[in-house]
Amino acid sequence: MGKIIAISNQKGGVGKTTTAVNLAASLGALEKKVLLVDADAQANATSGLGVDENDIQGGTYEVIEHRAQARDLIVPTSAAGVDLLPAHIDLVAAEDELSDMQGREYMLKEALAPVREDYDFILIDCSPSLGLMTINSLTAADSVIIPIQCEYYALEGLGKLLSTIKSIQSSFNPSLTYEGMLLTMYDPRLRLSNQVVEEVRTHFEDIVFQTIIQRNVKLGEAPSHGESILHYDATSRGAENYISLAAEIIKKNHMNLL
Repeated sequence: MGKIIAISNQKGGVGKTTTAVNLAASLGALEKKVLLVDADAQANATSGLGVDENDIQGGTYEVIEHRAQARDLIVPTSAAGVDLLPAHIDLVAAEDELSDMQGREYMLKEALAPVREDYDFILIDCSPSLGLMTINSLTAADSVIIPIQCEYYALEGLGKLLSTIKSIQSSFNPSLTYEGMLLTMYDPRLRLSNQVVEEVRTHFEDIVFQTIIQRNVKLGEAPSHGESILHYDATSRGAENYISLAAEIIKKNHMNLL
């Protein structure tokens, strides 16, 4: 049964979608079967893997409202071993449309249940908010990755996210755990970056990944080409970082590496 990992932080610009896309591609490169679920109406994970939202028949919006089966809307991507449940702008309406439904927090969990057996990992790229879509994502997940950028205000809003996770654990998903906190946009030349790393590791200790994602120009360029960093420049530092992260997650979950 595939492990479902939500990638969440309500703070924008922390490398959430970058991590979703490139971790998926890296797990795929290490011969794991991966489904990336785009649960953000901005659909950046969809376009980041080269899928045009205008060409899709439907996606997360349709399955979360049980208008379609996930298996019927999943599409292949250019990343080896990676499939995608895409998103489009209609997902914006899901928050309002789900608000009056009974069991609204469990809609995504129910939608993904039939395809769990098909994958080693299912990654959910959450929206940059703590709204109903993110609650659905965390309720569906076995664990959560929290990207934290190595910049000023890095920990801003983190307390609110941790409080939301604790609330979901007590109300909807008692088995939800932390896959890990991921330090992103790290520049070893900057004192501030090193201070943030030290502070996060001191406060959160064992739940912080050993892998750190360094600031890398290629990582910023890849999405505009509709490619993961592995496809865009496999020799870049960004590619090395995400392969390292994927290997760390595989080992943590007691699975075999290549």
